[in-house]
Amino acid sequence: MKTSKIFATLAAATLLAGCASRPTPVPVIGPSSDLTALVGEWSGEYTSPETGRSGSIVFNLRAGRDTAVGSVVMVPRVTNAQVTPSMEVNQPVVRTGHAQASGDLITIRFVRVEGGHLVGTLDPYRDPDCGCHLTTTFHGAFTDAGTISGTFTSNGSSVGHVPSRGSWTVKRSAK
Repeated sequence: MKTSKIFATLAAATLLAGCASRPTPVPVIGPSSDLTALVGEWSGEYTSPETGRSGSIVFNLRAGRDTAVGSVVMVPRVTNAQVTPSMEVNQPVVRTGHAQASGDLITIRFVRVEGGHLVGTLDPYRDPDCGCHLTTTFHGAFTDAGTISGTFTSNGSSVGHVPSRGSWTVKRSAK
């Protein structure tokens, strides 16, 4: 099951990357020594047990630059599948609530790095469950193993939307 989830994540990322017209630059702010620690190609994943959603993260910062390229792919999930009888004899109809048809590409908007920690935000995006717009902030810390791990919080624009949380990890694949 985990292999198929990883494959689905990579397939969605590949398809969406092929559809993207041009990567949006992500401003990266911080002291030069801290920016140097972030140089390279990073990839990983995130998960939110609260929402049941997960996905992939890619981020690339070249040496001497103050902008990077990065995005998040939110992988679809199936929600509350119900089988109800149709008007045709012996032909059930399956309704799946608000499941996404395909992964959504979400752009990283901003990253600040300092003292082995980073914070950032994603561009606002549509919540596949409520249809409202979400804003997400993330925090992370560098580890000795060449990874960055952290948490994120997503807040909705609609009244009554409960903030959701999750965790993420990326690993440098090239410098």
